[in-house]
Amino acid sequence: MDLVPAFGVLVQGLSATMTAPTFANLTVVLTGWVFAGRRTVTRMIMAAGPLACKHFSSYHRLFSSARWSLDAMGLATFNLIQPFLGDVVMLGLDDTLARKRGLKMFGTGMHYDPILSSRGKAITNWGHSWVLLGVLVELPFRRGHYYCLPILFRLYLNQKSAAKHRRLYRTRPELALEMLEALCRHWKTQHFHVVADSAYGGQSLLCYLPTNCDLTSRLVKDARLYAAPPERKSGTNGRPRVRGVRLATPEEMLTPRCRRVTLKIYGRDHTARVADQEARMYAAPKRSLRIVATEALRGGRGKEAFYSTCADASAEQVLTWYSMRWSVEVMNHDSKQHLGFEEPQGWTRRSVERTAPMAMLLYSLVVLWFAQHGHRHWRQPDCPWYLSKSAPSFADMLITLRRLSIRQQVSALALAGQGSRKIKQLLENAVNMAA
Repeated sequence: MDLVPAFGVLVQGLSATMTAPTFANLTVVLTGWVFAGRRTVTRMIMAAGPLACKHFSSYHRLFSSARWSLDAMGLATFNLIQPFLGDVVMLGLDDTLARKRGLKMFGTGMHYDPILSSRGKAITNWGHSWVLLGVLVELPFRRGHYYCLPILFRLYLNQKSAAKHRRLYRTRPELALEMLEALCRHWKTQHFHVVADSAYGGQSLLCYLPTNCDLTSRLVKDARLYAAPPERKSGTNGRPRVRGVRLATPEEMLTPRCRRVTLKIYGRDHTARVADQEARMYAAPKRSLRIVATEALRGGRGKEAFYSTCADASAEQVLTWYSMRWSVEVMNHDSKQHLGFEEPQGWTRRSVERTAPMAMLLYSLVVLWFAQHGHRHWRQPDCPWYLSKSAPSFADMLITLRRLSIRQQVSALALAGQGSRKIKQLLENAVNMAA
């Protein structure tokens, strides 16, 4: 089974990161990944069909022992995204859990499970915890909507797992900072702006950001905030002041009368009381921040606080930037449900660190292909129960790629006669139902 030529041209942008034989194996695996029902290497080989002409061990070695870099492939994917980017590149930073079974699989451990947990009870699960960095981009076929296209990945090992595998323990923010530095160092003239939740809003990331990167994140409601230190007068003895006067906490900012704003975020109109000020956090006294405190007038979000290193930004801009982070959650869901992010069964270090991220890189490639070519061939399904649906989901993008690839293969058979059109339509319907 061959994919459409336009997708092959897009994948060709990754060829410089590996040798020609390895890239040929990668092309076969990605083809099988699109069509396979279960995302294991053997199922991908079966789904690829005649394309998988080598011994099956060749495709297993693609992940376990072949010489290529996942970071280099991620940076090559960033090059493919660049035509859709503006002056400031928005980035999404988050971590996600891939549930696994087995004690001998590299890097597994007990991690917080956000799906099973509630506000009152935290539940852990066995698996891999992945820290990922993606590009938040608005594509031409769907204005006003942002997609997260993941490019860089790090496998987080908890302290017990790191000691078991004799590796240096590093926190998730430290892994995130490593990815940011790799991207910012690769594109020194480009300005980046990363959006992350409160797990990555602390001093371990804020105080060590690259010079060409800004950060927008959440803040605790009782955070200690300070003004800039006063200018030191000549002749003054002692150590210069690091912090200025103590300012109101985000919760105290909402006590007096505040202005009301209505923003279209998360696809809806949200009305809230908003207060903002320029301040500095206790842990980062040298960095001026824009602090924004909000209280939703409708809904259950209650009081929240955010900050951005862009001190001259407005409160509306900060809230809009942070709302773009939701596309990371959508990407996590789609890559797990439609591309089998949790399904690969490799257990060695290299195969674990390479196989699962390939599902998210494939997510980026499919969305890019759809933005360039696929959106012209998308047909909205005739579903009367989807009255408000007007834009394609990732499942629609994947179905479109499969359908066009099947049509290409059937057209190459040169079928003729009265029943040829019905045969083609039957095969396309079968692909839609299988998806």
